[in-house]
Amino acid sequence: MKFTIKYNGKVTEHSKKVSLLSLVGSENKDLVCAKVNNRIRELTYEVYYDSEIEFLTVKDQDAIRTYETSLRYLVAMAFERVYPQIEVRLCYNVSRSIFVQILTEGVHADTKMVEAIRVEMEKLIQRDIPFNRTIVTNEEASKLYSERGFHDKLEILKYRPEKTVHLYECDGYLNYMYGHMVPSTGYLKSWRLRLYLPGIIIQYPRSECHGEIPPFEDAPIFGKTLKESHSWAKITGLDSVAGINEHIDTQGSIEFINMCEARHNRMLCELGEEIEKDIDNVRLVCIAGPSSSGKTTFANRLRIELLSRGIRPIRISIDDYYLPRGQAPKDENGQPDLESIQALDIATFNQNMLDLIQGSEVQLPKFDFVSGKRIPGRILKIDNNTIIIIEGIHALNDQLTTLIPKHQKFKIYISPQAQINLDNHNPISLTDLRLLRRIVRDKKFRNASASETIGMWPSVRKGEFTWIYGTQEGADYVFNSLLSYELCIMKKYAMPLLCKIEPESPAYPVAERLVRMLKYFVDMEDKWVPNNSLIREFIGDSCYQDV
Repeated sequence: MKFTIKYNGKVTEHSKKVSLLSLVGSENKDLVCAKVNNRIRELTYEVYYDSEIEFLTVKDQDAIRTYETSLRYLVAMAFERVYPQIEVRLCYNVSRSIFVQILTEGVHADTKMVEAIRVEMEKLIQRDIPFNRTIVTNEEASKLYSERGFHDKLEILKYRPEKTVHLYECDGYLNYMYGHMVPSTGYLKSWRLRLYLPGIIIQYPRSECHGEIPPFEDAPIFGKTLKESHSWAKITGLDSVAGINEHIDTQGSIEFINMCEARHNRMLCELGEEIEKDIDNVRLVCIAGPSSSGKTTFANRLRIELLSRGIRPIRISIDDYYLPRGQAPKDENGQPDLESIQALDIATFNQNMLDLIQGSEVQLPKFDFVSGKRIPGRILKIDNNTIIIIEGIHALNDQLTTLIPKHQKFKIYISPQAQINLDNHNPISLTDLRLLRRIVRDKKFRNASASETIGMWPSVRKGEFTWIYGTQEGADYVFNSLLSYELCIMKKYAMPLLCKIEPESPAYPVAERLVRMLKYFVDMEDKWVPNNSLIREFIGDSCYQDV
């Protein structure tokens, strides 16, 4: 049976299976993977049906995960070759990089280790060794994992719904990376290693940087938050999907939910104490974070915490300070850029905040999103025992509050800082967790499909890189909004939405990836989730819903 293949402006006809690699040749190692009828496929994939093919490089968002997954394999392989006695854990860290954590007790990373791993990786790349994909049964995989001491992979294997595993062999080394791979080690030409105590940082190309490795930017506050997140997860046994599932199976949902919620309560208490002890100075509490971090619920709960301490906070919405729609700056496509700080009336906001803090009566604006104009809002006057809470993507940007002295501002950055792995070599993306929250929330409250949410996500991420991430290091407190049980709750809401996305949809590759991750989590009922939980902001029935 004959079939046609369309790629690079060509149309060819074939009667036998054709590997993608044979179409472009193995010499072009800038190619990472391909979209075949909109599905991500490895370059070793064989086409046997009518297909439209788009070959991808590290400049493409859909390809960078394939490159990063393959690079993690190479790092794990290098450690196995050079330091077979050392166990390592790979996770995401500062400067959009991978962090190698040394798990073996008494062993510490140093410059000698970094150089040894670098040399071994370069040797493996120079040899251009194929990654050979093989399919084994779960029972065979279990035996192989046991023989090689991959106890972390054995634990998660129990929750794999399929009956087979796709292992990758490279020069005798075996591993499974839960994602697509490049054809051989020779494709992994771009990366950087650096010592970052107590481990090693691996940088790699990023699609948002046009396929280049971004300059290393240290972020000690972000790094400290990730370390604290992992320490708590490790102590409670929740640093892996298997650990989370086991906790539900053995301890039950009620204990698990309350334990995670208690951690949020403790952090809110810490925050209340910090603000209270400096209440003679603090007049403005600024809350910012990336999309779907839970800012609205957090701001409400912080307000209650402060009220319990005799502090009277008021909330002011930054959204009410949008410029009239016709005055908003334009993005590169000529559309209003509402993510830009220049879309706000900065001068008026500054003056209103200053006047309020100085005790003047102020007529606040209210933005009418129907007409795209501001109209008069409430009239406010506050006393010295009242603090102002502002929340939004620009809340930590000093441009918005230049008239307010630094000592009068308390800045809070909020984001789910997940440190959860499928196994030691396969971390879960911090960004994917927020995307799942947004998919569920957008459907619940805006009746938006998962395809629509996924489609707008790159624009959201662009705004985060431009306006949010750079402000985290100036925060007085970082609130980790992760609830370790949340993906078990989100699964039942997100899975049906993701599975509705048709293969021809541009959102399909992302949906497919999210489904592959979610399937490992056990289902959990949400009836025991408190109505003031941050997760209620996304799944519904929040007590703050109409506040």
